[in-house]
Amino acid sequence: MDIPPISHPAWSNIVSGKSRFQFEFLGTKFLLSFLMLQVKENPSPKTIQKCIHELRDLFVRNMDLFCVQKDLFQIFGKDRLDGYMYDISEVKEKIAHGQKLLLAGDEELLRQLPVGKWIGGSIPYFMTETGGLVTRDKVYVTEMPEGVTEISIKTYNAETLPDVYADMAENGFSLIVIPASSQAHFEFALHAPRYKGFGHSPLIGWIAGVHLEDIGRVTPKVFDGRTQTVLENGAVVIHAALPPTQVAEINYINIFEQGDGDTITFPEDGFSIREAYINGVEANFAEYVTRQSLDTRLPLVADYFGSMVNVSFQNVDTAKQEVQLYAPVFAGVSYKHAKPLEDYVKQFTSKIPLHLGEHPAFSCNCILNYMYSELEGKCTGEITGPTTFGEVVYQLLNQTMAYLTISDLPAR
Repeated sequence: MDIPPISHPAWSNIVSGKSRFQFEFLGTKFLLSFLMLQVKENPSPKTIQKCIHELRDLFVRNMDLFCVQKDLFQIFGKDRLDGYMYDISEVKEKIAHGQKLLLAGDEELLRQLPVGKWIGGSIPYFMTETGGLVTRDKVYVTEMPEGVTEISIKTYNAETLPDVYADMAENGFSLIVIPASSQAHFEFALHAPRYKGFGHSPLIGWIAGVHLEDIGRVTPKVFDGRTQTVLENGAVVIHAALPPTQVAEINYINIFEQGDGDTITFPEDGFSIREAYINGVEANFAEYVTRQSLDTRLPLVADYFGSMVNVSFQNVDTAKQEVQLYAPVFAGVSYKHAKPLEDYVKQFTSKIPLHLGEHPAFSCNCILNYMYSELEGKCTGEITGPTTFGEVVYQLLNQTMAYLTISDLPAR
């Protein structure tokens, strides 16, 4: 079991005496007695933070002891470790202990990390336990689930990405990160369903981005922690194997549904669209969007046998008569403009499956949901993770929340 970050509210509750446990480790008993006295005499935030650091450091130094592991379990429970932001020093600590990690954070933070068993992508937007957050000072950490028996880390370019499914474990899952607006991003978005072995194993991940103020000035990056390699055009993947007693599943939450308006199709695949067919009649798509006053915060939605798949608007250029999209449309697929939303958070939480009572092993949400629904400070259930420039659930998705779960198979 790993040790949660200092941001976890349980630490503050312990040193302030709000939560009390019957600890087994003698060192914890002695130290905590003195720390609680300090907080009682001076309950300032500075004192509480100092005491939290001391208590957590004690657990870190003795984490291999069985009694310490039992104490951690009673405080935090099994696998309740994801969903919290970490200081850079805490992330370095995890890497030094050989932990296998998927990291999300500002580029300058990720560049400071040592060589280890990790991959990462640049992004400063997150879903946290306290709500939507933008920060350049902390890193979101996804740890490999306890059941993972083996991992391999690989990098791909646009030419080798079609091998990603063939490289996956026979029983397991893979986590992928790709920089936004790179050749690898476009290659994957347009052709993933045609890759050999598509859908045979769970592939989930996200598109790395930058602070919205940095778009056009800073390029998104992905990181191969084995060699501290930084890529602007490529993909980095953790392929993880699971024992035969466990199974990985991936899915996504989409709060958008098809509206009742026109049926829209396109003559060819692409991110950049000029011509479309509106109820079978050819039209310039930019002129149509403008004439109909479509709310471009709402995506186009396709119905894939009951699963709604979004294509989000990036820009409508009436002068060039062209529409730029954040994901490609595909020729022959029927799209409709999405129904308007009344309450994002309410609709989002109502769609969270009941079996997700515990945190998923990994999850991410789209930056467009964050912006258009003003999610800063708002909680989206108990699900946490990076807020990204696109989501991968087998293929590229937009304006969704993707998640991975690991389940034990019933005994035979």
